[in-house]
Amino acid sequence: MTSQVRGVQLARLLGQWHALPGRRRSPDYAALAAAVRGLLADGRLPLGVRLPAERELAEALRISRTTVTAAYRQLRETGHLASRRGAGSWTMLPGTHRVASTGLWTPLDDRDMIDLGVAALAAPPELVPAAHAAVEDLPRYLSGAGYHPTGIIELREAVARAYTARGLPTSAEQIMVTSGTQHALDLVLRLALAPGGNVLVESPTYPNALAALAARRARISTHGLAVDGPGWDADLLLGSVRQTRPKLAYLIPEFQNPTGHLMPAELRERLVATAHAAGTDLVIDESFVDLPLDGTPLPPPTAVFDRHSRVISIGGMSKPYWGGLRIGWVRASAPQVQRLAAARVGVDMASPVLDQLVAVHLLAQAPAIVAARRDQLVTQRDALLDVLAERLPDWRVEVPRGGVTLWAELDGPISSALARAAEEVGVRLAPGPRFGLDGTLERFLRLPFTLPAADLVEAVGRLAAIRYDLDRGAGRPRWREPAVIA
Repeated sequence: MTSQVRGVQLARLLGQWHALPGRRRSPDYAALAAAVRGLLADGRLPLGVRLPAERELAEALRISRTTVTAAYRQLRETGHLASRRGAGSWTMLPGTHRVASTGLWTPLDDRDMIDLGVAALAAPPELVPAAHAAVEDLPRYLSGAGYHPTGIIELREAVARAYTARGLPTSAEQIMVTSGTQHALDLVLRLALAPGGNVLVESPTYPNALAALAARRARISTHGLAVDGPGWDADLLLGSVRQTRPKLAYLIPEFQNPTGHLMPAELRERLVATAHAAGTDLVIDESFVDLPLDGTPLPPPTAVFDRHSRVISIGGMSKPYWGGLRIGWVRASAPQVQRLAAARVGVDMASPVLDQLVAVHLLAQAPAIVAARRDQLVTQRDALLDVLAERLPDWRVEVPRGGVTLWAELDGPISSALARAAEEVGVRLAPGPRFGLDGTLERFLRLPFTLPAADLVEAVGRLAAIRYDLDRGAGRPRWREPAVIA
């Protein structure tokens, strides 16, 4: 079923459309059409969604129906709208342009590259002592085969205790250890989503989640996030679930990647209730839950509101600890965990025992390690915000309340062009379209603050130097190997 946006909802998304830059040079219908195109380009208005009838939108905006009719006509002429008599009008992009979501690899010889494509910290100093302690613990496992499809009991108990401490009572039987959060998502999709199934995701969202969904040939619909405010429009999100009734919805409520938004508790509760009524399972990615900044209080876990085993939570150690430690997990009902373990046997059997033992020792020191990570991230975030304000003041950035990334709104639809030019000056970027579908989000750029402050300042300085060359058409972009985004 095609999702539909109502007149009052579209009016809220459009905001002060009549006050946009260049408004005085454009008639009303052209300004309205440009505002709708802007919503599409930014990913806030999904593709394939049915727009309100002309009369309904005219009433919501308090303008004449003639103006809306002319705006819709212009959108059809530019390829942003498809209409069929008696059936309505649907959003689209010219030429049905699409951006593929595939796994990408980093060249090994880019040692001088400042890599802003990967949003992950270097290893904490506690990792080496934890590895030594894990080696000391290893002998007691060597008499067995070493296969633990759901994970070793010490680690499962440690993860379960962390959930319980957050207000979500959890037993070890509800935890399955995986080889990273991406592996956790892949296993959940194998179990819960048939090929070609319908899935709802945020826009923007995590690129590797889109890659996993593409591997399942999923039919993806999107809910566009606002740049500022709470991010999620409750009416639009819940309406999308009710209308499309997706088999799964993949969401990142804690410091959403890449926007940094934090979903309020009230919306979490309504989301779980709506998903149950629609027959939708929620896959909740909690990769950044350990990284609130500036004392931001966390709402309860989404699964707190679950009474029908509709919520499957995934998380891992890549973001608060180290990406090279491939430890993730799934939190679900005990029967779901057993079914996931059965599905896993055909994939990779189990996670390495030694890595799991390292994770046990790190989690035992979690309060101290995570507190130091938060302090580090605040310092680096503030350094990045300061240099952006100084060198690129036309870029709009909402200060994130947690996580590890800024989602910058640029001063033009230049994200991909900027990323290509940045490669030539030794900066690797993750352009906006990587975080969405169909070529949208060209006005946005994800900027992680996981590198040392000096590197962030240097990177922004290089970006500022090339930004204005783009307007003059200086330079010719050269092809380079695509890079990993995490």
